[in-house]
Amino acid sequence: MLLSGGMDSGTCLAIARRRHARVAALTVVYGQRHAREIRAARALARHYRVREHRVLSIPLAGLVRSSLTDRRRSLPTGGPRPGRIPSTYVPARNTILLALALGYAESHRLDRIYIGANAIDYSGYPDCRPEFLRAFERVARLGTRAGVEGRPRIRVLAPLLRDSKADIVRRGERLRVPWQLTWSCYRGGRRPCGVCDSCRLRARGFRQAGVRDPLERKR
Repeated sequence: MLLSGGMDSGTCLAIARRRHARVAALTVVYGQRHAREIRAARALARHYRVREHRVLSIPLAGLVRSSLTDRRRSLPTGGPRPGRIPSTYVPARNTILLALALGYAESHRLDRIYIGANAIDYSGYPDCRPEFLRAFERVARLGTRAGVEGRPRIRVLAPLLRDSKADIVRRGERLRVPWQLTWSCYRGGRRPCGVCDSCRLRARGFRQAGVRDPLERKR
């Protein structure tokens, strides 16, 4: 399970735990602007009693260009714009994260990788689309010993892929996801900023689902 600490990955983890008695989680520190979401990932892993939670440091800042890895660049606050990929896109991020998860899965003879990717209420990231995930499954089949030897193929599961943010909140409510442990804000800090694109998407999801976000009360 790729665990970022956000509301989508928290809900995805709840789904994985409902389906499987034992779940391992992988969180990657890739040079994002803050460590707040890493603390959220650790808290979620403890809450769901994952079998093993690995936190890896793969510093991409300086290698790739994104406002999530460069504090000198401003974060978008006007909301996602159709047809435009925002500055928060981290080039090849999901490709890198899935490759790390694939190596772990093959090494431990696991045949499923869960990711909280979402192609409906998302910011236009190309690596959150169904066709990308299907292509990576093909990579997993062609580029692993398990695939060559005909062992059970490693599947990439994105159970929230076609859900809106409101759908994710409703599903999380049914699964009793501890929203107070999740973190979505791009800025980090003690409290969500409420104005970055991620905060706006989160707020809209809770509002449309008719659910009060516990982090909203803490502002």
